[in-house]
Amino acid sequence: MKPLHAIVAGLMAAACAAAGAQDAPRTALKVCQDPNNLPFSNERGEGIENRIAELFGKALGLPVTYYSFPQRLGFIRNTLRFKLPGQDYPCDIVLGVPAGFEQVSVTKPYYRSTYALVYAAGRGLDGVSSGPQFLALDRERLAKLRIGLYDRSPASAWLAHHGLVDSGVPYPIMSPDPQAYPGQILERDLAEGRLDAAIVWGPIAGFVAQRAKSPKLVVVPLASEPGVKFDFSMAMGVRYGEREWKQQVEQLIERHRAEITAILQSYGVPLLEPEAASK
Repeated sequence: MKPLHAIVAGLMAAACAAAGAQDAPRTALKVCQDPNNLPFSNERGEGIENRIAELFGKALGLPVTYYSFPQRLGFIRNTLRFKLPGQDYPCDIVLGVPAGFEQVSVTKPYYRSTYALVYAAGRGLDGVSSGPQFLALDRERLAKLRIGLYDRSPASAWLAHHGLVDSGVPYPIMSPDPQAYPGQILERDLAEGRLDAAIVWGPIAGFVAQRAKSPKLVVVPLASEPGVKFDFSMAMGVRYGEREWKQQVEQLIERHRAEITAILQSYGVPLLEPEAASK
């Protein structure tokens, strides 16, 4: 058995080495991203998170680099936590995770949005501007609608809660097709008439509707209700143990909150007021 002082000395050396690695000067802002996930990110740097990364890189005086992996099962393990022996981590930050996400050390939230109902104008749902108004439509008419949704999303619970399960047209939340992206349910099936409406995460809804020319897509943000939570706060994630880096990221969020909000608005993201801090 090792003497106690040897164990303590070893632990101190390991702690110093870890601190030194964390405090080493950064040569780039290394971002973990999905390469085909608009409106959030893509390889051409066209997403919300790409714009925020460039903003942060400029503020830090660092070039921005990306390490790409499809955002499906194992995304964090294969990006933020991925490290080959003798090499550095390929990326140091994920720019979009739900507040409270346990796989990373989560920053303070930088925006809050909600799921939305989307329909094509001129196809019978014109004038619907809220969830309750949609649910107040004739039940026979509602029963005939084809409502697209991603499985295991709040939309499933909402339809079940209101007796509309048979109207739902489920799509897999994690497609095995690397070319698939979240907005396809709107750009393809809703726009082409295979669906009468769809319920998707608000940033996706706002982005696709903003780009759609014909037919015009109408976005109706949905409010949470007992038993169904539609709104979520979004934050950024870093590795556990990197306290100083996390604090630096949070400072960037606070200093550039107005610019971040402007970026979100430019992509049509339905924004809600931040949730009140718990006492």
